[in-house]
Amino acid sequence: VQLQASGGGLVQAGGSLRLSCVVSGRTFSSYFMGWFRQAPGKGREIVAAIGWSGSTSYTDSVKGRFTISRDNTKNTVYLQMNSLKPEDTAVYYCAASLNMATSVNAYAYWGQGTLVTVSS
Repeated sequence: VQLQASGGGLVQAGGSLRLSCVVSGRTFSSYFMGWFRQAPGKGREIVAAIGWSGSTSYTDSVKGRFTISRDNTKNTVYLQMNSLKPEDTAVYYCAASLNMATSVNAYAYWGQGTLVTVSS
C-alpha cells in the first residue's frame, strides 16, 4: 500500500488549501482514512478521519474550518482547510487503517507528508 500526499504550501492566515492523498495497492474503500499533522517540536496528532461510509470526525481545533472527504472512484482522500491560522502550520500526513481509529499507532500505512505553512 502506498500513499502519496500533495497540496501543501505557504498561505496567509485566513486563506485556504486543499490537501490530497492518493492511495494505491489495495481496495481503497476498505480503508479508514486519517489526516494527521506534526508541528515543529510537537508530537503527531490526528486532525480528521473518515470511515468507509463517509462518517467523519475532527479534532476540536479544526471543527468548522476543515473538511475531510473521500472519492472512492479516484482512490483519494481530501482535506479542505479554510480560515487557516498560524497554529495550523505543520507537516500534514495522510494515513490508512483497516480499523476505525483515531490514534497514531492504529494506522499502519502512511504518506510522506506535505508541509503547510500559514503566515500571520
